[in-house]
Amino acid sequence: MQLQQTQLLEKTLWEAVLNRDPTIDGKFFYGVHSTGVYCRPICPSRRPNRNQVCFFQSAQESESAGFRACKRCQPQFETVPNTAKSKVLAACRYIEAQGDRIPTLSELSSQVEMSPSYLQRIFKQIIGVSPFQYADALRSQRLKQRLQSGEEIAHAVYDAGYGSSSQLYEKAPKQLGMTPKTYQQAGKTISIVYAIAPCPLGYLLVATTEKGICAVKLGDEADKLEHILNQEFHQAHIIRDDHTHKEWIQAILDFIAGGETHLDLPLDVRGTAFQKQVWEALQKIPYGETRTYTDIARNIAKPQAVRAVGNACGANPIALIVPCHRVLRSDGSLGGYHWGIERKQKLLTQESKFLKDDSNT
Repeated sequence: MQLQQTQLLEKTLWEAVLNRDPTIDGKFFYGVHSTGVYCRPICPSRRPNRNQVCFFQSAQESESAGFRACKRCQPQFETVPNTAKSKVLAACRYIEAQGDRIPTLSELSSQVEMSPSYLQRIFKQIIGVSPFQYADALRSQRLKQRLQSGEEIAHAVYDAGYGSSSQLYEKAPKQLGMTPKTYQQAGKTISIVYAIAPCPLGYLLVATTEKGICAVKLGDEADKLEHILNQEFHQAHIIRDDHTHKEWIQAILDFIAGGETHLDLPLDVRGTAFQKQVWEALQKIPYGETRTYTDIARNIAKPQAVRAVGNACGANPIALIVPCHRVLRSDGSLGGYHWGIERKQKLLTQESKFLKDDSNT
């Protein structure tokens, strides 16, 4: 009798999943064994086979069973009350409005009428970083904009909200990738070594600094790729050496050929806080899978920033390592790709073929 009741309940839940029933959203979650992902019943993703599905009463129960949250419907956030979401967004707006300073957690909690500990926890759950980390990233972005506009370093440091220059220089290697003066001079005094190799997508250019890879580019002509690199780092000392870091280049070539599904290489890239947030989200897209620009915007807790996500994809300096080729339009069409739509299609086809072949072995 109990088995029959369980089967009847699961049949009802499955029908709610098939119908994407909004009236039951938040009351249960379903996991998919083949992907290891759990979703809300209204998730817009393609419906799995019934024999791959199991049901859970909460997001916590789903994760305890070893499933990870779907990046499209973000079921882990459904446990957060709407009032809490609104207050976290209000806290973000308050931080952004301060401009030249970082408000304390106590000040923020008073502003949105939450306890400091609860605000800290719920802010990180929804936004992905703590209130201080969010404010610090904004401060770093303001500094970069001032340095790039040519403002004197001392003025830029204080205008951006740093209490002292020593406070900034402690963080400079991590936030700027270099000292403020070097950053302001567009790479002047930095040495960049690059190599070019033929590949199934035409030519591959990989440029490196002493810290890691700073550029990965694809094209039909080697000399055009060299020209782009020289324009981008016009004040750096740039030389070609096809033998330096051959193992890094070979790893990328193997990835293009389908013999490698993950690239874990040292990086030295420049970008705004928002761009880096998008690029980190792209690196989490599994090999052979795709996401939409809307998915990425939702994933970084900025659902209205779809166009900005597209711009960040277009500004990606390290093709393939940050897999912007895995991002599609909402209608499923390929959208744009800085290195050519044909290359994007080839990469997606290669990844899909590799996974299909791997599942048949």
